[in-house]
Amino acid sequence: MTYRRTLLSMIGGVAAAALATGFSAGSALAQEVTLKLHQFLPAQANVPKLVLDVWADNVEKDSDGRIKVERYPSMQLGGKPPELMDQAIDGVADVVWTVVGYTPGRFPSTEVFELPFMMTNARAVSRAYWEMFDKHMKDDEFKDVHILATWVHGPGMIHTADPVEKPEDLQGMKIRGGSRSVNSLLTKLGATPVGMPVPAVPEGLSKGVIDGTTIPWEVTTALKVPELVENHTEFDGRALYTLTFVLAMNKDKYESLPDDLKKVIDDNSGMEFSVFAGGTQADADGPARQVAEDLGNNIITIDEAGVEEWRQLAQPIYDEWIADMNAKGKDGQALLEEAQMLIEKYTPEYTN
Repeated sequence: MTYRRTLLSMIGGVAAAALATGFSAGSALAQEVTLKLHQFLPAQANVPKLVLDVWADNVEKDSDGRIKVERYPSMQLGGKPPELMDQAIDGVADVVWTVVGYTPGRFPSTEVFELPFMMTNARAVSRAYWEMFDKHMKDDEFKDVHILATWVHGPGMIHTADPVEKPEDLQGMKIRGGSRSVNSLLTKLGATPVGMPVPAVPEGLSKGVIDGTTIPWEVTTALKVPELVENHTEFDGRALYTLTFVLAMNKDKYESLPDDLKKVIDDNSGMEFSVFAGGTQADADGPARQVAEDLGNNIITIDEAGVEEWRQLAQPIYDEWIADMNAKGKDGQALLEEAQMLIEKYTPEYTN
């Protein structure tokens, strides 16, 4: 009798354990979500290391491990950087980080922040960008994708073999341009803009294919630009240019998440993360600038009066952008004025 009870008890215990294991496995399977994060820079570069990994780590932590973010740097999932947005839309990747300008004219409203001398500092402009995205772009230009964050890098500037102190100094130079707007400005100033991916800049400089490049300080160290050219032209108060970025998620993947995991994504996205991302990129400018200083390079700072001269020469680019937006059925002048107002509003808040 004792043996029979013991046997039944053992059988019952095993069955209960199997049942419990089955339920917990099913529950875990229902809860686990893997997000493939795809982008074009090496894993050790500033943006993946200081921005994207922070986002991914926080999402994993805040979801108690129910969300796993697989990171694919350097286009490891295939394709080329201009294809990243479509990869997010089509579900090739679940989340992508990309330069909006890789597909010029496709998301035209973002270009208001890339116009010459619009940019004051990355935090203020990233906040303005998020607000205008949320108001004007979310359900229009970006309707096919779920945008998690919008930001810009630190002040774009000029790095050249020969010094550039005045607009006319650019005449005859071959310069790698950072955006469609910058290329237009370079052309108007008598330079020849050269289309070239960022990783090709060191070879272009060393072989004389280009005489200079437009990039923010942050990027110069990885490319060894201060060792290849000795002159760096920065602008006081307002930057020559900046680029717009997005962190974008496949819409169906986001919608498929249970509400509590959607909240994890939401809590790590939006305006605050956009400001953090832009500010973090800009903060990396300081150490990079120090490298050029330590090498004894010539750092030219155009004062605010000088910036105004450059800005006047850039006015036709504003007019062309407004006309282009009007042709697309958007009020270009209104978008420009709103962006200027928001940048003016937030710049004091984020100025050291």
